[in-house]
Amino acid sequence: VQLQASGGGLMQSGGSLRLSCAASASGTLFSINTMAWYCQAPGDQRELVATISVGGTTNYADSVKGRFTISRDNAKNTVYLQMNSLKPEDTAVYYCNARAVTSTRGPFDLWGQGTLVTVSS
Repeated sequence: VQLQASGGGLMQSGGSLRLSCAASASGTLFSINTMAWYCQAPGDQRELVATISVGGTTNYADSVKGRFTISRDNAKNTVYLQMNSLKPEDTAVYYCNARAVTSTRGPFDLWGQGTLVTVSS
């Protein structure tokens, strides 16, 4: 099972970007529980941005509340991050994360490859 993220890029301050991240597997039945987005700025530790449960309950870091929205499509095993009112301090590599279960493996964490978001002032 793997996660594939997309949607990063360069944006001016005040602009918007939408990140997507889809889980897929070849020949393996799996299910996805909680999904999340993390970010890591240069020289900093990876930080939690937002989480969303299977039922749609969301949580956000204080720094993004009111600006970012996490959502998911359970049928597509995909999580999204709508990023509005972007600020230069949002510049980071964004990683998607998912808690997965397969027919042969208990709950484990999946990580996407990271997508770079750069916000210019």
